[in-house]
Amino acid sequence: MARDIVCLSHLRWDFVYQRPNHLMARAARDRRVFFVEEPVLETAADPGLRTSVREGVTVVTPVLPDGLDEGETEFALDALMDRLFRTERIDRPVLWYYTPMALPWTIRLAASVVVYDCMDYLAGFRGAPRRLLELEDALIRRADLVFTGGASLHRRMTGRHADAHCFPSSVDLAHFRRARGERPEPADQAAIPRPRLGYAGVIDERLDLDLIDGVAAARPDVSIVLVGPIVKIDPADVPARPNVVRLGLKPYAELPDYLAGWDAGWMPFARNDATRFISPTKTPEYLAAGLPVVSTTIHDVVEPYGRLGLVTIADRADETIAAIDAFAAGRRPAAAAVDRFLATGSWDRTWAAMAELLDESVGREAAAARSRLRVSGRLGVGPVPAAPALD
Repeated sequence: MARDIVCLSHLRWDFVYQRPNHLMARAARDRRVFFVEEPVLETAADPGLRTSVREGVTVVTPVLPDGLDEGETEFALDALMDRLFRTERIDRPVLWYYTPMALPWTIRLAASVVVYDCMDYLAGFRGAPRRLLELEDALIRRADLVFTGGASLHRRMTGRHADAHCFPSSVDLAHFRRARGERPEPADQAAIPRPRLGYAGVIDERLDLDLIDGVAAARPDVSIVLVGPIVKIDPADVPARPNVVRLGLKPYAELPDYLAGWDAGWMPFARNDATRFISPTKTPEYLAAGLPVVSTTIHDVVEPYGRLGLVTIADRADETIAAIDAFAAGRRPAAAAVDRFLATGSWDRTWAAMAELLDESVGREAAAARSRLRVSGRLGVGPVPAAPALD
């Protein structure tokens, strides 16, 4: 029977639907999955756990009283994890980390395998915790497997872990291909004039707001549609021109309806520490939806999408406008070429490859445990203790 997975995430399940959701929902098809979010703080609350089920995944939200210091927070979370393991009878699960910040309060948990799925360079994000890089080093030392969300992140792991594997952003093809057919126009998008240049994702320090403003100013006839939550930046900093329309966070299930009404997909990313290693999930999602795509020079977009002619690369407003006009004139990648490329990168295939590596690692751990027991039995002593997880 497949090992339970306890996933420690910096992202909430009900936030923008992305890599952790895709992978853990697939993992839950043949095993128990507990998705542990970062704690919520409430005045005068007693420490506790709130649970709900999403797509077969048990989402666990720790609740802590406001005002605890760092040490008290870690002590309380450690106790809550003990409670979760006892209550759910979790025994030596796969510990799957998205955030190194969870390491201090999970370090005592016995695991069959430890996975670090590095989906972003979190230290480059605005407001990154001061201990993040230190804890990431410790997590890499503890991990049995390291997965990375793109080629740039994989290069960063070169020489740091002997069993690191690159799994770039994938796509749910069936979901986004719905946008290629007739879809009901969402009520809040129906009245927006066309042509529409759309972005779907988090609106934060990773976006080039000056570029968005420049394109909007130069082409007032083009509607720029922004779908997603605004976080970590002042909403007033997002261009407020008449042709820039913010629609807010939308459920993942509704995204094909919005993308079906766009004329092109846009990835107006800034070039900064927060975008240095990103591999945007929206690249294959836009393409699967049948959209021509224009992006700034993000490395994991340029290679392979730009090199293969699947995405147009444009950093300046005039270059972006030229791309929009080329799309309108019918100059866009052939759908057959797009589909051939996307067929190699579905989330189903990605999870299947990860699960195979996971099963191999679990098997090696089990064999090593049996070997330790045989040695201790011959010597007449108890089981050989594992080495400390942290230096």
